[in-house]
Amino acid sequence: MEIIPNFAVFEGGDGSGTTTQLSMLTDRFKSVKKPVFFPTFEPTDGHIGKLIRTALKKETSLRPETLAFLFAADRNEHLHGPDGILARTSRGELVVSDRYVLSSLVYQGIECGDELPYSLNSRFPAPETIIFMDIEPETALVRMKDRPSREIYDYLEFQTLVREKYISSLGMYREAGVRVEVIDASKNIQEIANRVWSIICQMPILNQ
Repeated sequence: MEIIPNFAVFEGGDGSGTTTQLSMLTDRFKSVKKPVFFPTFEPTDGHIGKLIRTALKKETSLRPETLAFLFAADRNEHLHGPDGILARTSRGELVVSDRYVLSSLVYQGIECGDELPYSLNSRFPAPETIIFMDIEPETALVRMKDRPSREIYDYLEFQTLVREKYISSLGMYREAGVRVEVIDASKNIQEIANRVWSIICQMPILNQ
C-alpha cells in the first residue's frame, strides 16, 4: 500500500465530531508558521462532491452503486487535481482531510458489498496518519438530534454497522504501515482537540 507523506485523515461515523475537530485544528494552526496547513474534506465542494451531497441530503435519488462511483471520481479529482492532495503534500504542505478512502470502504461497503468500493479505491494511496473518532452510535445520534435534517445514513442500525466495519478495517492500515490512532470521541471536545494536536505534532513534517 502506497502511503502519502504529510497527509492525515479524520475518520468516524456520523456525529463523531470529525468536522468539529478539523475546524479546531485549523484554528490552532493559525498560530503556527510552518508548515503550510491545508484543511480539506470529502465529499469535496467541487461539482461531483456537490452532487453527492444532494444525494446524502435526500434531494437526489441515486443508487448505492452510483454513489460509490461518484465518491471515487470526486476523490480522484481531490487527489490528483490542480492544488490537490498530492500536489500540496509534495511541496511540503501538511494536508488534513475530513474523510478519505476508508469512509467509502465502510459506507459503500455496507451498501454495495466490499467488492465495488475496494475495486474503485484500490489505486488511491493511503494517508500517513488516520485518526479514528470512535463513539457509540447511540451517543452520536443524540448529538445530531438538533440538526435541521437527517442524511441518508443517519440512523442507528446503519451507524452500528459503520462503527463495526471501521473497527474491523483499521487493522489492514496498521499492517500496511499507516499510523492509526483511535480517540474516544465521547469525551470533552477540548480534551479531544488536545489529543488530536498531540497526534498531529508527532508527524515527521512537524519534526524536521
